[in-house]
Amino acid sequence: MAGPRHDSSLYRERDTVPIRRALVSVSDKTDLLELAAALAEAGVEIVSTGSTAATIRQAGHEVTDVAAVTGVAEMLDGRVKTLHPRIHGGLLADLRLDDHARQLADLDIDPFELVVVNLYPFVEAVAAGASGDDAVEQIDIGGPAMVRAAAKNHANVAIVVSPESYPAIIEAVVAGGTTLSQRRELAARAFAHTSTYDTAVAAWFAEGTLNDGGELPEHLTIKAERLSTLRYGENAHQRGAIYTRVGGHGIAQAVQLQGKEMSYNNYVDADAALRAAFDMVLPAVAIVKHANPCGIATTAPNALDPIASAHLRAHECDPVSAYGGVIATNGTVTLKMAENLKDIFTEVIVAPSFEPEALAVFKAKKNLRVLQLPDDWQQEQMDVRLVSGGLLLQDADRFPDEIDAVADNWQLITGERPADEEMSDLIFAWKACRAVKSNAIVLAQGKATVGIGMGQVNRVDSCRLAVERAGDRVKGSVAASDAFFPFADGPQILIDAGVKTIIQPGGSVRDEEVIAAAEAAGVTMFFTGERHFFH
Repeated sequence: MAGPRHDSSLYRERDTVPIRRALVSVSDKTDLLELAAALAEAGVEIVSTGSTAATIRQAGHEVTDVAAVTGVAEMLDGRVKTLHPRIHGGLLADLRLDDHARQLADLDIDPFELVVVNLYPFVEAVAAGASGDDAVEQIDIGGPAMVRAAAKNHANVAIVVSPESYPAIIEAVVAGGTTLSQRRELAARAFAHTSTYDTAVAAWFAEGTLNDGGELPEHLTIKAERLSTLRYGENAHQRGAIYTRVGGHGIAQAVQLQGKEMSYNNYVDADAALRAAFDMVLPAVAIVKHANPCGIATTAPNALDPIASAHLRAHECDPVSAYGGVIATNGTVTLKMAENLKDIFTEVIVAPSFEPEALAVFKAKKNLRVLQLPDDWQQEQMDVRLVSGGLLLQDADRFPDEIDAVADNWQLITGERPADEEMSDLIFAWKACRAVKSNAIVLAQGKATVGIGMGQVNRVDSCRLAVERAGDRVKGSVAASDAFFPFADGPQILIDAGVKTIIQPGGSVRDEEVIAAAEAAGVTMFFTGERHFFH
């Protein structure tokens, strides 16, 4: 049974709380002096720490140092300065209770009605390259403790964690104090702020463990903030929104330069297109429809405009499916590429950068969504997928930077090792295969896809689909299969159509049948020993 001090009848309602004393300690000093000036003019006592106190004092406002309140100087290179009863007593005293008020009086502790704190820039430091002890020193301890204490005691204290809230606080100072509803809203933001911060720190430690080859984390926390509400989800009857993940550097952080509002499916397809385009060396273009590539290509030899060339070659793979597609490039979109797109209906184009002249052409296509990737864009190291009641986590399926060296270790099973040009096509096809939904068959020639069979429930149908889409271009092409052929019927379709080289993981109990079919046709076959399922 709770003691009498927790009896709800003892609490006195406090709606408007005048601000007489404020604790201010911020790393981000945006608009700090405007806030400090308003507090000083209203006669609010400002208690502050380190550089925050120095900044306010240099502007001509009176400041009480935290050390003067605690009686203890900052120690351990600033690791300990606010962790003291004379600070946290003033933060946590619930002045609706007479007992709390008496204890503060007995201990000669003054309460705070306002706390303005934002945390050490851990995320920014890591993004700038901080690691090891340098990153650890950016983990805030006293800041989150003050934020959480003030947020818990929102009945009496207003907690501010962002300069965005300063104007409302300045208004409240002038109006006579903060309201209970305002303090509750600020408390909600504060707890979200510390949660996001802790998630970033936890993710950094977990990433360090993963990079060291350790076990996947026992506990996984994913924190994301809603970026925008979408018109609907995958279908019109489903709600949809996009969230940005702490520390993210992907499609969610891209800047939309023009066009209609992005849809749920636009984001899915744009991310899939990036996966395909950035597996290739510069310059390359991928065109995606319903999360599957309908064309991937690099530039033609001696092309005057390499990225425009890559786009036209990707489009030629399947121009019917490319209608209403999503395009991603791993290089700068040029004027020539933009002109090539004038008469091709495209939903989205996403790239690292755009020539100004290209953007001028796109303005005529008002519905075209143009997205520019963040400068620090990078492919994810881990894949997360929700399942009912939980989620799945795995290493992202990535190719090594030196895939040519990996190709040297592929096992030549039948035929002769191809010339360098054909080996380049084989490497291209194997990379492209990773971006295609299983069961995946990719036909390629000249480092461009000429036929793609994807998403079929058996590999034979994928072979037929790839051959059908390639048409006459299948003759002399190379073929890649994302997993082994369970029977010889799949490769036989490719062989009969004119494929001259096949790459696959191998490992079927009927490998000998598949090998025999290739040998009989004089077709070269490689085993990689590694599959690339993509569901």
